[in-house]
Amino acid sequence: MAVRARTCGASRPDPAQKALPWPSRGSRLGPGARRPATGPPRPLALLLPPLLLLPLLAAPGASAYSFPQQHTMQHWARRLEQEIDGVMRIFGGVQQLREIYKDNRNLFEVQENEPQKLVEKVAGDIESLLDRKVQALKRLADAAENFQKAHRWQDNIKEEDIVYYDAKADAELDDPESEDVERGSKASTLRLDFVEDSNFKNKVNYSYTAVQIPTDIYKGSTVILNELNWTEALENVFMENRRQDPTLLWQVFGSATGVTRYYPATPWRAPKKIDLYDVRRRPWYIQGASSPKDMVIIVDVSGSVSGLTLKLMKTSVCEMLDTLSDDDYVNVASFNEKAQPVSCFTHLVQANVRNKKVFKEAVQGMVAKGTTGYKAGFEYAFDQLQNSNITRANCNKMIMMFTDGGEDRVQDVFEKYNWPNRTVRVFTFSVGQHNYDVTPLQWMACTNKGYYFEIPSIGAIRINTQEYLDVLGRPMVLAGKEAKQVQWTNVYEDALGLGMVVTGTLPVFNLTQDGPGEKKNQLILGVMGIDVALNDIKRLTPNYTLGANGYVFAIDLNGYVLLHPNLKPQTTNFREPVTLDFLDAELEDENKEEIRRSMIDGNKGHKQIRTLVKSLDERYIDEVTRNYTWVPIRSTNYSLGLVLPPYSTFYLQANLSDQILQVKLPISKLKDFEFLLPSSFESEGHVFIAPREYCKDLNASDNNTEFLKNFIELMEKVTPDSKQCNNFLLHNLILDTGITQQLVERVWRDQDLNTYSLLAVFAATDGGITRVFPNKAAEDWTENPEPFNASFYRRSLDNHGYVFKPPQQDALLRPLELENDTVGILVSTAVELSLGGRTLRPAVVGVKLDLEAWAEKFKVLASNRTHQDQPQKCGPNSHCEMDCEVNNEDLLCVLIDDGGFLVLSNQNHQWDQVGRFFSEVDANLMLALYNNSFYTRKESYDYQAACAPLPPGNLGAAPRGIFVPTIADFLNLAWWTSAAAWSLFQQLLYGLIYHSWFQADPAEAEGNPEVRESSCVMKQTQYYFGSVNASYNAIIDCGNCSRLFHAQRLINTNLLFVVAEKPLCSQCEAGRLLQKETHCPADGPEQCELVQRPRYRRGPHICFDYNATEDTSDCGRGASFPPSLGVLVSLQLLLLLGLPPRPQPQVHAHPSRRL
Repeated sequence: MAVRARTCGASRPDPAQKALPWPSRGSRLGPGARRPATGPPRPLALLLPPLLLLPLLAAPGASAYSFPQQHTMQHWARRLEQEIDGVMRIFGGVQQLREIYKDNRNLFEVQENEPQKLVEKVAGDIESLLDRKVQALKRLADAAENFQKAHRWQDNIKEEDIVYYDAKADAELDDPESEDVERGSKASTLRLDFVEDSNFKNKVNYSYTAVQIPTDIYKGSTVILNELNWTEALENVFMENRRQDPTLLWQVFGSATGVTRYYPATPWRAPKKIDLYDVRRRPWYIQGASSPKDMVIIVDVSGSVSGLTLKLMKTSVCEMLDTLSDDDYVNVASFNEKAQPVSCFTHLVQANVRNKKVFKEAVQGMVAKGTTGYKAGFEYAFDQLQNSNITRANCNKMIMMFTDGGEDRVQDVFEKYNWPNRTVRVFTFSVGQHNYDVTPLQWMACTNKGYYFEIPSIGAIRINTQEYLDVLGRPMVLAGKEAKQVQWTNVYEDALGLGMVVTGTLPVFNLTQDGPGEKKNQLILGVMGIDVALNDIKRLTPNYTLGANGYVFAIDLNGYVLLHPNLKPQTTNFREPVTLDFLDAELEDENKEEIRRSMIDGNKGHKQIRTLVKSLDERYIDEVTRNYTWVPIRSTNYSLGLVLPPYSTFYLQANLSDQILQVKLPISKLKDFEFLLPSSFESEGHVFIAPREYCKDLNASDNNTEFLKNFIELMEKVTPDSKQCNNFLLHNLILDTGITQQLVERVWRDQDLNTYSLLAVFAATDGGITRVFPNKAAEDWTENPEPFNASFYRRSLDNHGYVFKPPQQDALLRPLELENDTVGILVSTAVELSLGGRTLRPAVVGVKLDLEAWAEKFKVLASNRTHQDQPQKCGPNSHCEMDCEVNNEDLLCVLIDDGGFLVLSNQNHQWDQVGRFFSEVDANLMLALYNNSFYTRKESYDYQAACAPLPPGNLGAAPRGIFVPTIADFLNLAWWTSAAAWSLFQQLLYGLIYHSWFQADPAEAEGNPEVRESSCVMKQTQYYFGSVNASYNAIIDCGNCSRLFHAQRLINTNLLFVVAEKPLCSQCEAGRLLQKETHCPADGPEQCELVQRPRYRRGPHICFDYNATEDTSDCGRGASFPPSLGVLVSLQLLLLLGLPPRPQPQVHAHPSRRL
């Protein structure tokens, strides 16, 4: 029979000719020898199926090796299975640990987790916690309305009349460029002393409130001084609230004028660059100040829009988008003769962070050309708002038009779409400096219940793009008590360093009247807010009784998670809410979609499902069974869920005997406590204890040795029934200390680990103990000391059999250093107990294999040896099958785990690649395994990742956003009298005052971690075992470079045994499978496609967008005037002389806002 030749580019022997006696694959060739190639190419691999190719033997008369047959490789697989099982039975001690638990049955009880009762109790506790905050909010809102009503407006109020603590004062004194330092603030600013408070993660003063005023608002204006005057009375209410509820955190009043007064006082956390914080742009303020919005933004891009004006418009649109929350819907279009969307979104979409980012990027691409066509713009906007076939807010409807001016009033459009009911408000924005008549723009706004604004320069953008909220607040104010409903926000980052919080909000209304018999005031005064830290809510959930893979989660009406173990944003931006959808926090499937919908609808439910879960280290996927139970949290927008694996239905609770508890001695005197002491480690193995909050006075530490020391010192003083300690945690820890010590005594101590090439044996428990034997092995122990946060522990609970975990490697890092036998492979398995018909898994045991020694052992087990010390030799004129030991130059043998990572190889040069994704080792073979269904791929997106920003392009241009005139412009007298010159001059003035608004400071950017990293979306790819379970032979068809391979799952493990011919040709490299996380420049899955399949959500159940008594006469008036030639010439002379005039203080407040 002819030899199967696999030489790169070589011809195959013609079966009709006599086969030449050249050495077959696997025989030893002399130096420089080459395989002969005769006859025309015959792609035998294409003609014969793989199973017929396997038995082909070498030609007679030569010693040769053939590819091993299927039954041979199955035999090797059984030997590997037996060896692994034997070692784990001897050293793992699963059976012995079961007996130890049964022998100590009197020391613990088996408790049951009853999902429905658990979730209802936690929901009730959260409701009670939030209800206390609601009562405090109502007291504050009522008091604020009464204080403002009783306040007498003072036209002649002066800065020196007001005494308050300016939270930014210290930062401004340190900043020589500060506006107030230049101006010399006359206000009497208090100097306070502060004390560190761990609850606030900050230094605070409980006797005063603090005031923060946005940088672009003049503190000495009459409006602001009156605001400071009447809000001072809130100080006593804040303090009384804290007296009634000492757990209260920040209490805040955000005023519609921009003033923030908060309690307790603490210095403002000023950024290195200019402070752009404005309370009116915070997520909680926006949610509390108005009902949800359907907004269409239309932008005039006709040819009359100059370069500078268009830049102002782009910036204005971006700032407008920042005033929207996830309860709102929006679309943006540009128009000239025609209207078209600026992005791929063809209808209203949810104003979430990712959609707004798409808009902001698209807006930058707008180009001015053509003629102005208001009709086209407004018709497009009305059509968008009338589209009822899409998900939208269905509350406030509005059109925001940005233009440089025009004559057309498009009355016919309004008559057709909006009159007489005027259900859509129209807001018009005159952008830039120009000589156009603004009357048509004012008329459009005033006849459609909107407002007219002017944005002459960049300094007016932020204020004038958020003032529309005052208009939307009118129906709420007029609705009175009906609108006084507390709303709870999404999760977001607290600006004062509290971390992740949710905020309860309540609007505050102006109850005054303009005069006797006059209409009621319809202005919103602001929003009250009280923060609740997520950690305070988490403390109400069961911590350790649910097991390592059980957890509690909560979602809001948008489906965003409030609580979830996977809610871990890598970077947070306090200007944006943290919006992680439940279906993105977990791996999405139809069952979870159904659960999410039911929770959003406020229903109760229970469902057992089969689902996929991602491992803690995000390298593996497991298919598991989970029980979901959920209930609504009454009086809130939240719903609470509980997830439990079946094996966590029961748990152990230590019950230390009465005689021990009756001895009022320190815990350190208890019997098993001595095995926690370092002095016992040499004989009993090293003990890591989970860094849990066992006692209130226990000092936490990231160093486990130091934490253990702190724990032992505290236990010298604490009795077993101490009230300051968590008895459940403490007693379970001591119970597991004794149980794992007995495992050492019965199993580990008398065994010689070296005989079986083991570096260590270990046991980890639900009680928080990880015992590693021998003690010296702890030096190389890198697993998390908290078993619930250790990937091997959680995966072992979810998988039957032995779970292999190779050391984690990144393709970009250097290979493993195989020195001093420190590199090991973890093999672990769960210990399942059955006690009185109740099944649970309270522990995981395992061994750590010596990588090099087991690689050699692997070769032997996958060989044709008949004697332990003698490898098989193939004699002359005989035919032998290749094996993984003798023929390792021609045969590749590997063990790959269920995630596709290399565990063991018969190739010595691959030992330092153990732990790498196998495609990085042999891309050709890994692709074949995937294509033959040994592996299945799962792709998902991480929306919480942090990425370094791309370096900004620098083409030698002026600071971004600034219009730069040409030399020809300067020489042209007409240009000096143009609107562009006037606008440029204002830009320069703002630039001199607010330098950092216009250009980035590289030095500061480098030193600011918030600048170095920003949130981004990363695509994650994991692989897991596919549907193939049996032994399988296949061929990698590459023409003359084809390869045979065999793959077989090892029973009771997470391993795949693969035997393949080594590749001879490099051109056979096909596609390379990628496993490592990759950055998604387009923000993950295509947003344009996702919005076509919006996820289910519900908006707030209340909507205030109309009130018959609303007075719409206050709709904005023009304040700008066409500059005269004399004024322009004077200003230019001042500019040329380098003497820019100091701008007059500007009061950025609603024209009618008299408090």
